[in-house]
Amino acid sequence: MGFASLDELLADGVSGRRVLVRSDLNVPLDGDVPNLRVTDDGRIRASLPVLEKLTQAGASVIVLAHLGRPKGAPEEKYSLKPAVDRLAELADFNVTLAGDVTGDSAREHAAGLVGGEVLVLENVRFDARETSKDDAARGLFADELAQLAGPDGAYVDDAFGAVHRKHASVYDIAHRLPAYQGDLVKAEVDVLQRLTKEPERPFVVVLGGSKVSDKLAVIENLIGTADRLLIGGGMVFTFLAAQGHSVGSSLLEKDQLDTVRGYLARAAEAGTEIVLPTDIVVAEKFAPDAAHETVTAERMETTRFGDSGIGLDIGPDSGALFAEQISSARTVFWNGPMGVFEFDAFAAGTRAVAQALAEATASGALTVVGGGDSAAAVRALGFDEASFGHISTGGGASLEYLEGKELPGLTALQR
Repeated sequence: MGFASLDELLADGVSGRRVLVRSDLNVPLDGDVPNLRVTDDGRIRASLPVLEKLTQAGASVIVLAHLGRPKGAPEEKYSLKPAVDRLAELADFNVTLAGDVTGDSAREHAAGLVGGEVLVLENVRFDARETSKDDAARGLFADELAQLAGPDGAYVDDAFGAVHRKHASVYDIAHRLPAYQGDLVKAEVDVLQRLTKEPERPFVVVLGGSKVSDKLAVIENLIGTADRLLIGGGMVFTFLAAQGHSVGSSLLEKDQLDTVRGYLARAAEAGTEIVLPTDIVVAEKFAPDAAHETVTAERMETTRFGDSGIGLDIGPDSGALFAEQISSARTVFWNGPMGVFEFDAFAAGTRAVAQALAEATASGALTVVGGGDSAAAVRALGFDEASFGHISTGGGASLEYLEGKELPGLTALQR
């Protein structure tokens, strides 16, 4: 089993044909309707190469994409307009946004599309059938999408951030048109295979973010595979509490304490070292200007805030420790910030990890930033994206791949 590539589609010829492309335009926005603006255009820029290849080859391209989590009906705050406006600014081809998904506007624009132009359909999640659990409902929606491509149409999946979803524009459409793997999806899968199939060692995984429960399956799968797991972010407080330490008012998932204790025991037996922070930045409250102190991880209650203090970042000693662990690695995967990087006072831990990854890349290690908040953090903190081996566009998809799960969007492309 394998995948048909974009190059194979181009070799067959696309001039005069309509090609549906599932792109990832699910970008963060700021502001209020109607003045919403894109705050991080990383996914839009990552979508450009495939669109450029197709338009330059003469294809009429129809882009399928989603933004946010609308409830199966149009909502102006979830319109793709801000993302499409940014795409149009970056692109050297003509871009138009349809006024609906498969309605009159979409059909009219698709019929008038000429080679080298791009039509973006409105948010596919404005149609409840996109995410329906009913196979028949999704199938009907996929039929309507396929009709926009016409009898000589084709489908390219270039939205890695959505391949873990069994949605109509990801899964069902691939069974209705000749389906091809986009270059972005191929690059993501190639990198993840390098992480999961005999990675060059030492193999270090850095996990952060808010909750342990979001990372349970990936931790489970990496014990015995990774040489070291470095744990930071809000999830670290459940690990510290599992070891019997006080964590004040920090984020704590009490229902996961026994699970975490089991992980600590299993990791020791399997030869995977779990590295926890040695110090924590504890704040009086969750706010960018909150008073804060740095204390040892085992004694968080010793700040002047007592048991009301909340941990918002790993401390400087921990940042240095994690950087040292990363510097000795040959393969590094990072998913999840070390603290509340959006607040300058609590961004140092995340910055230390990002800097260490950049230096490891320069030393020849394979470094992978696992999308989502981690990718947003490296851009927000001013790092050059070229300083990292690979920045994923799909945090959730990356984690599910590392968990060993079957990703519907990938299985649908196999032939």
